[in-house]
Amino acid sequence: MSDDSIRVELVAADRLVWSGDATRIIARTTEGDVGILPHHAPMLSLLVDGVVDIQTTDGETWVAAVDAGFLSVANNRVSVLSERAEMSHEIDLEQARHELQRAKDSGENDDEIRAEVSRLEARVRAAETAS
Repeated sequence: MSDDSIRVELVAADRLVWSGDATRIIARTTEGDVGILPHHAPMLSLLVDGVVDIQTTDGETWVAAVDAGFLSVANNRVSVLSERAEMSHEIDLEQARHELQRAKDSGENDDEIRAEVSRLEARVRAAETAS
């Protein structure tokens, strides 16, 4: 790892989703979007359902949809910990759009349905960003 990069690990409950060196990470927290560059000050934040955008040292952009979780920055390392996370290239965009519409059309307006809609919107955004 060079001085102009930061080590990133994106972890779901069941697997390591992505790991590598990056020049920038953008994630959505309860306080809003946060951008992290190499040598960022230590922090711990709560993630909300959303998209994590990683710019690698090779100039590639990796996008993932994540559920709520935690974001930790310390010692030039970023850990993104989420119950579920999937890379945008793993998401079938048409299926994700269909699932989102089905959830919206269910007519129910309880907390569980709103949480599902939020999660599905993040999946669609991640897949659209990568296409």
